[in-house]
Amino acid sequence: MRRDLDLARLTAPDLGGLLQPMVVRYDDNRLLGALFGEHDRNLVRIEKDLGVSVSSRGNQVSISGKAWSQRVAKAVLDDLYDQVRRGQDLDEVAVAGAIRTAESTVTEDSSAAPVESSAPVIHTRRRTVIARSPMQAEYLRAMRECDLVFSLGPAGTGKSYLAVAMGVSMLLNGVVERIILSRPAVEAGERLGFLPGDMREKVDPYLRPLYDALYHVLPAERVAKSLESGEIEIAPLAFMRGRTLSNAFVILDEAQNTTRVQMKMLLTRMGEQARMVVTGDLSQIDLPKGVQSGLTEAVQILEGMEGAAFVRFGDGDVLRHPMVTRIVRAYAARDRNEISGNTGIGESGDG
Repeated sequence: MRRDLDLARLTAPDLGGLLQPMVVRYDDNRLLGALFGEHDRNLVRIEKDLGVSVSSRGNQVSISGKAWSQRVAKAVLDDLYDQVRRGQDLDEVAVAGAIRTAESTVTEDSSAAPVESSAPVIHTRRRTVIARSPMQAEYLRAMRECDLVFSLGPAGTGKSYLAVAMGVSMLLNGVVERIILSRPAVEAGERLGFLPGDMREKVDPYLRPLYDALYHVLPAERVAKSLESGEIEIAPLAFMRGRTLSNAFVILDEAQNTTRVQMKMLLTRMGEQARMVVTGDLSQIDLPKGVQSGLTEAVQILEGMEGAAFVRFGDGDVLRHPMVTRIVRAYAARDRNEISGNTGIGESGDG
């Protein structure tokens, strides 16, 4: 293994202001390959993000660095080891989530790094879905406890995927009788006539992300059967008008592109034993200029209302490829500069 542990380092004096290495031991050597990742890529990510050096030999892992960074790195490794032991596959999202969770829970003066063992878990037919960050954990708890949840924030934070996973879990456990997934189609104007095909063929491309999430948590044959029977329904927002949605888990995705009328229409469709999750990114509104987003208005009117929860993700909660976080932050910085009048982009310069 590339990261052989230099045993002399275990007793070496403190050098350059760093503490002696922290040594962590794990019970099952067979899990360490999955824990470290192919070519130790998970250890490399931990080193890069936390500014530590990680070495291993046998079932021992040595962490060198500053005290707080050592404790955070140990918490990350403990969290990931627990996930591997439960049969979870580790990818970049899992590692990024474990790092973010540890950074938010390990304090400067804590004597030991806690393992996030109480993170909410969703069980579906294909996989077990766990919260990858403290904000995701808050989101899952909100969906379990509240009838109406607004999930706000940038792409890559798990807003839509976790909502679909929660809906599937509640369907499988008999909490609801059906799942209804909806989106405003084509920049909220739903101008579909120019597209080829029948109505389903016209709207399917705009609803594809919802299908993808379903197939990730349910076997394909179960998805097909549920779509055919109506147990799961995927439809553009316009199809919700005039209906009463009872005993259902309703997800409105990309809600920033609803008009005020559309948003009020859907919110007032809630019937008995219904749950509703509304997701959206208020920085990505595609409505025509001068048209207020229904999501913006709903947040202003309903925040603080009993039975409703508001979960706000930030760019630091993005759990996709590391480049996605950098891209989101770069655009957010540009937007802040434009608001303050400090942008170097001319009036026609942002295309």
